[in-house]
Amino acid sequence: MRKALLLSLLLLVGCVSRPAPEPAVLRESAPPWDAPRDAVSYIDASGLEQRPIGEDTDPWILELTVVYGGEQVPVPAMIGVDRLRAVQAVVHTHEAGGDVWLEGPDQDQVTLGQLFTLWGVRFDDDCLADRCGAVEVLVDGEPVDEPASVRLRGHQSVLVRAD
Repeated sequence: MRKALLLSLLLLVGCVSRPAPEPAVLRESAPPWDAPRDAVSYIDASGLEQRPIGEDTDPWILELTVVYGGEQVPVPAMIGVDRLRAVQAVVHTHEAGGDVWLEGPDQDQVTLGQLFTLWGVRFDDDCLADRCGAVEVLVDGEPVDEPASVRLRGHQSVLVRAD
């Protein structure tokens, strides 16, 4: 009897489908900005490939600092990681704090704009969320002209400031 009940429970759990992901929405509001739960929608919106979670091919780390209105914004854990569906983007965060991981094929093609899409935050050459016209991006201390197109590399220090 107990085995039959356990088998029935296992079959029932195995038949439950995952919920459909919510659509990607780029926030245009002040922080804080958490990591989207349904990261699969944001991975698709960024144009990046869904990779198996835990893939650690050729890992590199860069440091991201975001300043909004003079205050440092916490970079959350699990940007670009969808634990429910066991997929991740080649660029993602594991823990909160600003370490951004580049892992997997084509990681040298990822842009800063794609990272912010994964985070679910509006970002382009002129705007960060609702702040437009005063966005500055420094890569390794050097200003860049087209922030959204900056290709991310390991060992970089990236500062995004919107005052």
